[in-house]
Amino acid sequence: MTSTNLKIRIDGSAGAAAPYEQLRAQIADAARAGRLPVGYKLPTVRGLAEELGLAANTVAKAYRALEGDGVIETRGRNGTFVAAAGDSASREAAAAAQAYAERARRLGLTFDEATAAALDALRARYGE
Repeated sequence: MTSTNLKIRIDGSAGAAAPYEQLRAQIADAARAGRLPVGYKLPTVRGLAEELGLAANTVAKAYRALEGDGVIETRGRNGTFVAAAGDSASREAAAAAQAYAERARRLGLTFDEATAAALDALRARYGE
């Protein structure tokens, strides 16, 4: 599945986000929006670095962050591919929710108190 073009633009102006963060965000957004389908093979670190005029370490840092987020997966010598991010994100969210529930219970919070605290945090984060 390499027919999809990876269209990345790095803004080098002052005040712009760090290049690795721009790269990470653009790949993550494209994967989540379906513009980069699951299984899409990403360019090699060196190849993408050359194409974008970045240091290989910058691209490697972005790839590591994306892999940590479950957006991409490295399959050894076979390359780096877009992962089934939704599945990974759901699993990670469920694990975080479970950890929160256990911690709230240890703190002695009631169900309503724990729920209210979680909702307050979500509203603050999502701006609702």
